[in-house]
Amino acid sequence: MELINQHTKNIMEGCKERARAQGLRFEDETLEYVVTNRDLLELSPKVMIPTLYDYWVHDVEVLKGKGKYELYPTNPYETVINTRPAISFYNDNNPDWLNVMIFYHVLAHIDFFQNNLYFRHTWDYDFTGEALSDKRVIAKLRSEHGHWVDYVIEFSRGIDNLVGYYRELDQLFPVPTTQHSHRLDYYFDVFLQTIKKIKTSEYMKEIERYNQCLAEQGELGEDAFFAEIDRRHPEFKALCAKYKEKKSTPPRDLMQYILENSEFLNKEENKWMKSIIEVIRKTSLFFQPQIRTKIMNEGWASYWHETLFLKDDRINGHEVDFARVNAGVTAMPRVGLNPYALGMRMFYAIEEWADKGRLTWDFQRLKDVRQRKDFDTAAGHGREFIFAIRENLCDFSFLNQFINQDFVNQHDLFVVGRRLNESKMVWEYYVKSRNANEYRQMLLDGLYHPPIVTIDHEKGKKDATLYLVHLFESKPLVKDFIANALMGTEYLWGGPVELETNEVLQRVPRTDRPRHLGGATDSEADAQIKWQRVVYTMKNRKLSRRILA
Repeated sequence: MELINQHTKNIMEGCKERARAQGLRFEDETLEYVVTNRDLLELSPKVMIPTLYDYWVHDVEVLKGKGKYELYPTNPYETVINTRPAISFYNDNNPDWLNVMIFYHVLAHIDFFQNNLYFRHTWDYDFTGEALSDKRVIAKLRSEHGHWVDYVIEFSRGIDNLVGYYRELDQLFPVPTTQHSHRLDYYFDVFLQTIKKIKTSEYMKEIERYNQCLAEQGELGEDAFFAEIDRRHPEFKALCAKYKEKKSTPPRDLMQYILENSEFLNKEENKWMKSIIEVIRKTSLFFQPQIRTKIMNEGWASYWHETLFLKDDRINGHEVDFARVNAGVTAMPRVGLNPYALGMRMFYAIEEWADKGRLTWDFQRLKDVRQRKDFDTAAGHGREFIFAIRENLCDFSFLNQFINQDFVNQHDLFVVGRRLNESKMVWEYYVKSRNANEYRQMLLDGLYHPPIVTIDHEKGKKDATLYLVHLFESKPLVKDFIANALMGTEYLWGGPVELETNEVLQRVPRTDRPRHLGGATDSEADAQIKWQRVVYTMKNRKLSRRILA
């Protein structure tokens, strides 16, 4: 692995100039490395972060990848990671014209990383630098504690999909729960009622005095009100500051709760484990937005590599080569999902709708097919609109808002069903629906959506049990993972762990749907499911299960 040569770097700098001219925004510094396919195989298990901590599962994945490569050799074009500066990796046999296309794709990814608000918590630090520091910490602990380090890593990774990603973002973009200042809330809610314990009549007088200050002095009214309080209660400022400092926020996820409340981890001889859990949690939080914006991110990059490449004079003579490569990347499959293809076509469609004013109520209320086809107000702000989408949405909101019947019809999209042909004893795939609502739901069902697990403190009082409650959303937990996840959690918690969730009681075939011609219906879709609430208990490394009434 080595940095690209000066000739190729000049190509990249030229691409940056053209990309910025079209509105893309990204930092000046970037690092580009030339790698072989085998280098990529070794980096892939570490999510392309060269400095990520060492773990035996990574080695297994490398061996598995090499085995697959021997049978099915592939030639990936590029990989880019969201670091400061952004780092990208390129295959060592790319010609210059292909690098032009790839560089535009990479720059669009970097623009997405550095401007989409779902990545906001990754903007203020260099993850590769922190990962290197974490790697050294874990290596040192491994030399001191041996294989126990890998046990803690494995137990932590068993629950690292439960990190409070949205709560982490909420700390960066807090929604104000009150229009009043902290000192005002503290004065009326705590200071007067808890510390001074004044009478109700005096409390109402203070409210009246506050309102009078606002009426008389406007924006300066609160300062005038507290000037009098500081004179009467000199201790108020210090008490208010102390209260604000001590006011704790609840743990954002299960891992943080265990870190703060596990008596086992807080024993002096076990505190070294907390460093490892913090590393696993931080790593999971870093990669969460990439999982949740896959279609948007790849669609955005594909939109721009096509848009910018076709305007670049450096591709003269390679138009056919580009068409061949681009078709392979952005072809829309009849069955399955290509995030590059779907995302790119959605951005093109949204830009056209915004240019023609079709995102307005005037267009949405039209029912006539010809009127909808000819509707065009020449609004002309399509490019501006897709930049706003790139900044503010994730895959769920993107698909939920913009997959409509016009888009489904335009690209001849459909939901695929499967049925058993009983005469030939083979599975057949068929067009199940062309309805936009069903197609949208199919896409949404395929998005990354980890389970939501909360902690019930009341039920967990007995035997210092960690009582977990799965917020059921019509998707059961994968039973194969429950035992290992609870065993690892029991070890980190240092006591029994219980998990309350829902499981399938029985499937009742629906009688209100006709059987499909040629065979049996899709059993999953054509059955009503009855659920039951169950509790799994992990105690002394033994798993038990009971049914709740």
